Amino acid sequence: MALLVLAVAIVSLIEPISFSWVKTHYINWMLGIIMLGMGITLKPVDFKLVFSHPKNIIIGCCAQFTVMPLLAWALSKLFHLPPELAIGVILVGCCPGGTASNVITYLAKGDLALSVGMTAVSTVLAPFLTPVICWLLAGTYVEVNMLNMFVSIFQVVIVPILIGLTVQALFPKFTERVAEILPALSSVVIALIVGAVVSANAEKLLSVGALVLLVVVLHNCFGFLCGFCIGRLLHLPHEKCVAVSIEVGMQNSGLACSLAQQHFFALQAATVPGAIFSVWHNIAGALVAKLYSMYKHEYKS
Repeated sequence: MALLVLAVAIVSLIEPISFSWVKTHYINWMLGIIMLGMGITLKPVDFKLVFSHPKNIIIGCCAQFTVMPLLAWALSKLFHLPPELAIGVILVGCCPGGTASNVITYLAKGDLALSVGMTAVSTVLAPFLTPVICWLLAGTYVEVNMLNMFVSIFQVVIVPILIGLTVQALFPKFTERVAEILPALSSVVIALIVGAVVSANAEKLLSVGALVLLVVVLHNCFGFLCGFCIGRLLHLPHEKCVAVSIEVGMQNSGLACSLAQQHFFALQAATVPGAIFSVWHNIAGALVAKLYSMYKHEYKS
């Protein structure tokens, strides 16, 4: 997935016309497809952890919706980002955990059940928390309509997930077969979202790309680090620290692109940080997974 998204980003940056056919107003529908797949693959047992061990879920979600938004705001101020880019970075920080975080947690030998539970809960909380946090942090740059943002997130995230859960309940055998191709489908759709955003903002990226990339890398890496440290400070086992770290560091950047395109269309470059984050956090996630798995091996030996 990381290589696919990176390849699409490079091609759409060098030859924007190659992905200009993927219009940015398709982003909502494409994100809906990803969320539908998430709903189909979620199982009732995934929510069991929420009620059986709520403490770990609460710790993870609190970290998710405090660390990343505050890091985004601080980095935007530190690097004096122009408003359109600052809003994009803050939007990424205010979004729930990304679906790819579950795969990365599995590769990192972290607590997969906790990762899935955190992703599910943070996604459900997103319609309520993302607009409020975004209003608090991005409201100094531009007007933020919390009600409209709530409706948008509900439509492109919660509704497709509910449809997916319903399909799974009514047609379990069908969903078992479909679930096998969903990771590949999600990877292709995310790559198309990146292609749409990068091709539409290629000129802007060439002028400020290095600065935005630096901010995105710092945002993501500090997220991983802070998540792990929070787990350690609260004396969580290593596997749970890894899960919290990856959940905090990896965001639903597709949702950030969707919100930027829908609510800050006049500031078109607001979609750029989300697209760059989509590319980078998959690459960084794979590297972090390798480091954590190696650390666990050394820790046990």
